[in-house]
Amino acid sequence: MADPARARKLAKRIATIVASAIGGEIKDPRLDYVTITDAKVTADLHDATVYYTVRGVDLETEPDYEGAAAGLAKATGSLRSKVGAGTGVRFTPTLTFVADTVPDAARHMEELLAKARAADDEVARARENATHAGEADPYKEPRSVDDEDDDRVGEDD
Repeated sequence: MADPARARKLAKRIATIVASAIGGEIKDPRLDYVTITDAKVTADLHDATVYYTVRGVDLETEPDYEGAAAGLAKATGSLRSKVGAGTGVRFTPTLTFVADTVPDAARHMEELLAKARAADDEVARARENATHAGEADPYKEPRSVDDEDDDRVGEDD
């Protein structure tokens, strides 16, 4: 087992090598909009998981996740040899590519927060002109000691 710090350092180096290779050396148009977000290496340094996101050509275009996955699967062999040459470790880790779901989850959370803010604004608007349902002072005044004495006087007789 390797040191966890060494595994993190190797993972960071793998992410850098793969990102630069996709950006400049791999000539696959399916990988034009792929961004490497993170990499994780197992404790024995034999397997690496590389996380990626895909963005669309513009804001209206849906990202091509299937094309990016196919392009990465096709380029895995050359990317692994670039990682082996760039890291200098005895055993080059196998590369597994996984689509990163964090940006989608963050976008979903932002949508939920926007809905919650809209609901809060609606409640605030309704509260501005609202009045109390009951009396202005719904609490009864406490009875005085004299009132209690009057009740007991009638009971004793």
